[in-house]
Amino acid sequence: MASQFDASATAFPSRRTILKTVGVGAVGLAGIPFLAACTGGSAPSATGSESSGLTFGSGSSDDVPKRAYQAVTDAFTAKTGKTVTTNVVPHNDFQNKINSYLQGSPDDAFTWFAGYRMQYYAGKGLLAPIDDVWQTVGANYSDALKKASTGPDGKMYFVPNYNYPWGFFYRKSLWTEKGYQVPATFDDLKALATKMKADGLIPIGFADKDGWPAMGTFDYINMRLNGYQFHVDLCAHKESWDQKKVSDVFDTWKALLPFQDPGALGQTWQDAAKALGEKRTGMYLLGSFVTQQFTDPTVLADIDFFAFPEIAMEGRDSVEAPIDGLLLSKKGGDNKAARDFLAFLGTPEAQNAYAKVDSSNIATAKGADTSSFTPLNKKCADTIAGAKNISQFFDRDALPAMANNVMIPALQTFIKDGTMDVKNLEAQAKTLYAAQ
Repeated sequence: MASQFDASATAFPSRRTILKTVGVGAVGLAGIPFLAACTGGSAPSATGSESSGLTFGSGSSDDVPKRAYQAVTDAFTAKTGKTVTTNVVPHNDFQNKINSYLQGSPDDAFTWFAGYRMQYYAGKGLLAPIDDVWQTVGANYSDALKKASTGPDGKMYFVPNYNYPWGFFYRKSLWTEKGYQVPATFDDLKALATKMKADGLIPIGFADKDGWPAMGTFDYINMRLNGYQFHVDLCAHKESWDQKKVSDVFDTWKALLPFQDPGALGQTWQDAAKALGEKRTGMYLLGSFVTQQFTDPTVLADIDFFAFPEIAMEGRDSVEAPIDGLLLSKKGGDNKAARDFLAFLGTPEAQNAYAKVDSSNIATAKGADTSSFTPLNKKCADTIAGAKNISQFFDRDALPAMANNVMIPALQTFIKDGTMDVKNLEAQAKTLYAAQ
């Protein structure tokens, strides 16, 4: 399908796919009761002009999530009789050009993320508030998820669909064969990686061609060394980049560089997932969406994961678990069918339809069906629900320009040669944050 974006459009932050309230900081999602029993909301009654359908812009271009959203739109049409015209755009293109998209001719509803990545565009007046939708579906969400969906003006903008934890994924049969054990500490992780390398494996799968995956490693080492609150404050530039705490993150990371895939800068996350599936890689730090790539049921059943090991602070209490869902463009706010579509997504019925196709993520609506959870699904859900602190991802917690224009090239340089100029990071951060 033809893209609505032009190649000359202004680039904005790229990422695949908690929380930061503008000028206040992030909100921890401690003890989120994602799996609590609750009857879901019904089909919504929202404001806006009556229409027979809506347009839906989706950056979920990979096969599995693409089919999962198709299942949702089909279910919505069957329930309401309203049509959904879906415009699918390659994932990175969608994210890189979201700014020009929203200022041009956007679809009524579109896929996006919670946290600062939503709040930034709400603050620019490019989104439609959906408080009426939340009056219908609010009972289906925890207070923490409500906070994640709130804009800088206190209005509601976002309907969560799912979230997913980041951790180290691996193949159980390979680990059993080699006698590997899950590492509890960073020293254990280095020792395990050393053994894997001696066994002829790439110890740690890694891919950063698209720029965003390396942020997960940075976030985890930062939280494990300096704590969740420091992560939040650094993203908000309440902490400076040119200090020892930040230098320590990169110095600690250097110990992993010899074990990470040397071809990282030339491959996508899908490439690295393939290597994991083929047992060429011992483990792979990524979100649970990695399992979308394992279409062989035998391989999928062989996948397990563990949380990033402890280093100095908070043990493994902090987990990265970004939230994905839907927004309305400013234009879409006048379309009642679009508001009805977002409200439908906020029900267990819709999220069950999505999860039936894409089981790699964890539904956020209370009452969503968990009866078909695999052991891996359950571990993912328990990891999120049991965390004391839940972060978004760096490019969702931080200023978009800082993530895209500064951190991506800086991390790619670090991966290439192990150098990091924290004074330069701070100088750029001062300029970018002062301009907001």
